[in-house]
Amino acid sequence: MKKTYFISDAHLGSRAIPNSREQEKHLCRFLDEIKTQAESIYILGDLFDFWFEYKNVVPKGYTRLLGKLSELTDMGIAVHFFTGNHDIWCKDYLTKECGIIMHYSPETINIKGKNFFMAHGDGLGDESKSFRLLRSIFHNRLCQWAFRWLHPDIGMAFGLEWAKHSRLKHTSSEDFQCSDPPYMGEDKEHLVLFAKKYLKEHPEVDYFIFGHRHIELDLMLTRQNRLLILGDWITQFTYAEFSDGEITLNNF
Repeated sequence: MKKTYFISDAHLGSRAIPNSREQEKHLCRFLDEIKTQAESIYILGDLFDFWFEYKNVVPKGYTRLLGKLSELTDMGIAVHFFTGNHDIWCKDYLTKECGIIMHYSPETINIKGKNFFMAHGDGLGDESKSFRLLRSIFHNRLCQWAFRWLHPDIGMAFGLEWAKHSRLKHTSSEDFQCSDPPYMGEDKEHLVLFAKKYLKEHPEVDYFIFGHRHIELDLMLTRQNRLLILGDWITQFTYAEFSDGEITLNNF
């Protein structure tokens, strides 16, 4: 029986991550290994550390990954991409060139009889005013239009440096291990609080799948409802696999 896979948070191209080429190759090896078993693959955001599409220009690099994703879609595997807070500026390039199905907001998708609520996770349950302000700027169409007038060399350099600064704030300078807050518990973790609240009005959801937090979490919300946070593809190389009505969280 064919399987469904979920990954998130590779932050490819990050200037804060050493050996980024090897990181990309490792992700491609994973995709190559699962291609004969996969029916669909869901990428839940922050695949790139910064991605901005100009009208006729896209970021250079990522040749191995984009070629592998194109190979998968050419094979008939459905590849879905939920944009994250580092790659919200994806437009139609990945669809036209690679055959990827884009999602720009959270969605509930039925997979073999089970309902999956999926999103990158940024902004869900987080009431921080500073984060909400920054997020509103990034999503503002006027701001995006203005940024597009920057020369791509300037715009991409600025975006990658901003992303590097953001990553280094959450990274040990010695080993580049993510130092995002560890799991904060059911009463404090934003995505858990969001899922519990959402579940009260949408009891039909079987699984909540998120990225963003760079932690591995597999939590039963009730006897029937479950939440997974997918870790990352920087140090943890985590993926979820759904097959025969069962889902597991694994490391590659």
